[in-house]
Amino acid sequence: MVTAVIVGAGHRALTYASYSKAQPDKLKIVGVADPIALRREQVAAQYGLSPAQCFESASALAAKGKIADAVINGTMDRDHVSTTLPLLDAGYDVLLEKPFAVTEAEVHTLDTAVKRTGRKVMICHVLRYAPFYTALKQRVLAGEIGDIINIQTAEHVSYHHVVIGYVRGKWHRKDLCGSSMLMAKCCHDLDLISWFKSGIAPKRVASFGGLHYFKRDHAPVNSGEHCLLDCPIENDCLYSARKHYLDHPQRWSFYVWAGLEHIQNPTLADKEASLKEKSNPYGRCVWKLDNNVVDRQSVLIEFADGSTATHNMVGGCSKGERKIHIVGTRGELHGSIDEEKYRIRRIDPRPGHECDEVEHSLRHEGDTTGAFGGHGGGDLRLVADFVAALEGRQPSISCTVLADSVNGHLIGFCADRAMEQNTIVEF
Repeated sequence: MVTAVIVGAGHRALTYASYSKAQPDKLKIVGVADPIALRREQVAAQYGLSPAQCFESASALAAKGKIADAVINGTMDRDHVSTTLPLLDAGYDVLLEKPFAVTEAEVHTLDTAVKRTGRKVMICHVLRYAPFYTALKQRVLAGEIGDIINIQTAEHVSYHHVVIGYVRGKWHRKDLCGSSMLMAKCCHDLDLISWFKSGIAPKRVASFGGLHYFKRDHAPVNSGEHCLLDCPIENDCLYSARKHYLDHPQRWSFYVWAGLEHIQNPTLADKEASLKEKSNPYGRCVWKLDNNVVDRQSVLIEFADGSTATHNMVGGCSKGERKIHIVGTRGELHGSIDEEKYRIRRIDPRPGHECDEVEHSLRHEGDTTGAFGGHGGGDLRLVADFVAALEGRQPSISCTVLADSVNGHLIGFCADRAMEQNTIVEF
């Protein structure tokens, strides 16, 4: 059995830790470190921890010495490297939430520390573990479409998702959370591109985008500052806090109701009252906040072998969706993880033919997502692979050790720089 300590008891770390409930003979939670006392108490109650197993910080945990095999680090983006370094020195292996760094310098700092300590650091690029992307990787590895010429990925971020996270939420300002929207939301996609091009280094990057819609210039006429306090058009607004959070109280509950953690079972009246507090950003007009991250961005990448890739992120779509199209010298793979199906096309020059096309659906194989959590079923498959690696077993083809995650992060940092400076960035 692998033992682990939760560091940063937020939504993502608790999701990964839940693997211990599904597989209690594989993983056991034996500690928690979080600056918020209430969260320490909640985790302690959930996992039967004593006060001696609860810590106020990662540094306090590290100072105690090694009390477990590993750490599940779910701190905020700008804290990932600073909290991980003392834990590596204390002897812990680490399952680290993405993005694992917020600057290129942090990438190299962590990489150096991993090499120096010899510890394992696995990055939570959970989409690699989704059956959809795993199936595509297997076909690429089998040579079914030949050598990759081009990869096209797209993420359509739904209107309610972009607002909860990147307009009203934790990632609405790069200077506060440490990450751009591209890195906070799409480092999954950039990692997938790098994973499919494994072993081939990126050569140069260009990028275009910006904050275009969610700003004061686009606020509806006569709109107020606070949805439930002073907005005469709230009833007709697509981004009304009432429509997003009171009519859908469970949709983003782990974010929007975090301020009610001290209430065991908050009522709808409690939730409405919280949205009416002027200090609560979730009750504010989406066009009148201080958000400064992009709401759309396009990235173009050239690799050392001459192949290219693009990623398009569009925030505010009516429905969230991730799509991919991989073009090879012998065929193509394309599909949508949200539809849980993909097509493989192969060149077919026979008379009367142009190509051979076969559709593959993952749904007929049973539940590919629910039993293994979110992100297309990748969440807990990632944790299972982390446990396997710590037990000395062969990791899967999706394994996300730090060295494999570096290129995706560097692409993101270079893309942001290219966009901000209106230039092409060379690696």
